[in-house]
Amino acid sequence: MANTGSTLLALITGAAIGAGVGVLYAPGSGEETRKKIKKDAEKAQKDLNKKYKETSSNLTEKAKKARTDFETRLEETLSSASYKADDILSALESKLEELKKQNAKLQKEARNGSSEASGQLKAGDPVTGEAGKTGKAVV
Repeated sequence: MANTGSTLLALITGAAIGAGVGVLYAPGSGEETRKKIKKDAEKAQKDLNKKYKETSSNLTEKAKKARTDFETRLEETLSSASYKADDILSALESKLEELKKQNAKLQKEARNGSSEASGQLKAGDPVTGEAGKTGKAVV
Protein backbone atom coordinates (compact mmCIF):
# COMPACT_ATOMS: atom_id res chain seq x y z
CA MET A 1 0.00 0.00 0.00
CA ALA A 2 2.89 2.37 0.81
CA ASN A 3 4.53 1.70 -2.57
CA THR A 4 1.26 2.37 -4.38
CA GLY A 5 0.80 5.68 -2.54
CA SER A 6 4.39 6.75 -3.24
CA THR A 7 4.13 5.77 -6.89
CA LEU A 8 0.83 7.58 -7.26
CA LEU A 9 2.21 10.72 -5.61
CA ALA A 10 5.28 10.64 -7.87
CA LEU A 11 3.07 10.21 -10.95
CA ILE A 12 0.80 13.13 -10.02
CA THR A 13 3.78 15.33 -9.17
CA GLY A 14 5.46 14.47 -12.46
CA ALA A 15 2.26 15.18 -14.38
CA ALA A 16 1.85 18.55 -12.66
CA ILE A 17 5.46 19.54 -13.35
CA GLY A 18 5.20 18.38 -16.97
CA ALA A 19 1.97 20.31 -17.46
CA GLY A 20 3.53 23.41 -15.90
CA VAL A 21 6.62 23.22 -18.08
CA GLY A 22 4.50 22.59 -21.19
CA VAL A 23 2.32 25.59 -20.46
CA LEU A 24 5.32 27.82 -19.85
CA TYR A 25 6.85 26.94 -23.22
CA ALA A 26 3.58 26.97 -25.13
CA PRO A 27 2.85 30.03 -27.22
CA GLY A 28 0.30 32.23 -25.58
CA SER A 29 -0.05 35.39 -23.56
CA GLY A 30 0.93 35.62 -19.88
CA GLU A 31 -2.69 35.83 -18.83
CA GLU A 32 -3.59 32.66 -20.74
CA THR A 33 -0.56 30.88 -19.32
CA ARG A 34 -1.50 31.87 -15.75
CA LYS A 35 -5.08 30.63 -16.32
CA LYS A 36 -3.80 27.30 -17.66
CA ILE A 37 -1.39 26.92 -14.73
CA LYS A 38 -4.17 27.73 -12.26
CA LYS A 39 -6.54 25.31 -13.99
CA ASP A 40 -3.92 22.53 -14.02
CA ALA A 41 -3.03 23.16 -10.38
CA GLU A 42 -6.69 22.98 -9.35
CA LYS A 43 -7.12 19.77 -11.32
CA ALA A 44 -4.00 18.26 -9.71
CA GLN A 45 -5.27 19.31 -6.27
CA LYS A 46 -8.68 17.70 -6.92
CA ASP A 47 -7.01 14.49 -8.12
CA LEU A 48 -4.74 14.44 -5.10
CA ASN A 49 -7.68 15.04 -2.71
CA LYS A 50 -9.64 12.27 -4.41
CA LYS A 51 -6.76 9.82 -4.09
CA TYR A 52 -6.22 10.88 -0.47
CA LYS A 53 -9.89 10.23 0.37
CA GLU A 54 -9.82 6.85 -1.39
CA THR A 55 -6.65 5.82 0.40
CA SER A 56 -7.94 7.02 3.75
CA SER A 57 -11.26 5.23 3.17
CA ASN A 58 -9.44 2.02 2.24
CA LEU A 59 -7.27 2.23 5.35
CA THR A 60 -10.32 2.85 7.54
CA GLU A 61 -12.12 -0.14 6.04
CA LYS A 62 -9.05 -2.34 6.49
CA ALA A 63 -8.66 -1.19 10.10
CA LYS A 64 -12.33 -1.97 10.80
CA LYS A 65 -11.98 -5.37 9.18
CA ALA A 66 -8.81 -6.12 11.14
CA ARG A 67 -10.54 -5.11 14.37
CA THR A 68 -13.55 -7.30 13.58
CA ASP A 69 -11.29 -10.24 12.70
CA PHE A 70 -9.33 -9.75 15.92
CA GLU A 71 -12.50 -9.61 18.02
CA THR A 72 -13.84 -12.75 16.33
CA ARG A 73 -10.61 -14.66 16.89
CA LEU A 74 -10.44 -13.46 20.49
CA GLU A 75 -14.01 -14.61 21.13
CA GLU A 76 -13.27 -18.00 19.56
CA THR A 77 -10.12 -18.38 21.65
CA LEU A 78 -11.91 -17.44 24.87
CA SER A 79 -14.76 -19.81 24.06
CA SER A 80 -12.34 -22.63 23.30
CA ALA A 81 -10.42 -21.92 26.51
CA SER A 82 -13.68 -21.97 28.45
CA TYR A 83 -14.63 -25.37 27.05
CA LYS A 84 -11.16 -26.70 27.80
CA ALA A 85 -11.34 -25.34 31.35
CA ASP A 86 -14.72 -27.07 31.79
CA ASP A 87 -13.24 -30.33 30.51
CA ILE A 88 -10.27 -30.02 32.89
CA LEU A 89 -12.56 -29.27 35.83
CA SER A 90 -14.76 -32.25 35.01
CA ALA A 91 -11.72 -34.52 34.79
CA LEU A 92 -10.38 -33.20 38.09
CA GLU A 93 -13.75 -33.64 39.80
CA SER A 94 -14.03 -37.24 38.61
CA LYS A 95 -10.45 -37.93 39.71
CA LEU A 96 -11.21 -36.39 43.12
CA GLU A 97 -14.30 -38.63 43.48
CA GLU A 98 -12.20 -41.66 42.55
CA LEU A 99 -9.54 -40.71 45.10
CA LYS A 100 -12.19 -40.19 47.79
CA LYS A 101 -13.56 -43.69 47.11
CA GLN A 102 -10.08 -45.21 47.23
CA ASN A 103 -9.33 -43.36 50.45
CA ALA A 104 -12.56 -44.57 52.06
CA LYS A 105 -11.78 -48.13 50.95
CA LEU A 106 -8.23 -47.95 52.32
CA GLN A 107 -9.45 -46.50 55.62
CA LYS A 108 -12.05 -49.28 55.91
CA GLU A 109 -9.41 -51.90 55.13
CA ALA A 110 -7.04 -50.32 57.62
CA ARG A 111 -9.71 -50.38 60.36
CA ASN A 112 -10.66 -53.98 59.55
CA GLY A 113 -7.05 -55.05 59.11
CA SER A 114 -5.82 -53.47 62.34
CA SER A 115 -8.49 -55.21 64.43
CA GLU A 116 -7.82 -58.52 62.72
CA ALA A 117 -4.04 -58.07 62.85
CA SER A 118 -3.97 -57.26 66.56
CA GLY A 119 -5.79 -60.49 67.36
CA GLN A 120 -3.89 -62.73 64.96
CA LEU A 121 -0.23 -61.93 65.60
CA LYS A 122 1.41 -64.16 68.17
CA ALA A 123 4.92 -64.44 69.42
CA GLY A 124 7.04 -66.46 67.03
CA ASP A 125 4.90 -65.81 63.89
CA PRO A 126 6.94 -64.82 60.81
CA VAL A 127 6.55 -61.15 59.76
CA THR A 128 7.91 -59.48 56.66
CA GLY A 129 9.86 -56.30 57.45
CA GLU A 130 10.42 -53.20 55.36
CA ALA A 131 13.53 -54.61 53.77
CA GLY A 132 11.70 -57.78 52.83
CA LYS A 133 13.44 -59.90 55.50
CA THR A 134 11.47 -62.41 57.47
CA GLY A 135 11.70 -62.06 61.23
CA LYS A 136 9.86 -63.07 64.35
CA ALA A 137 6.99 -61.02 65.66
CA VAL A 138 7.35 -59.90 69.23
CA VAL A 139 4.22 -59.08 71.20
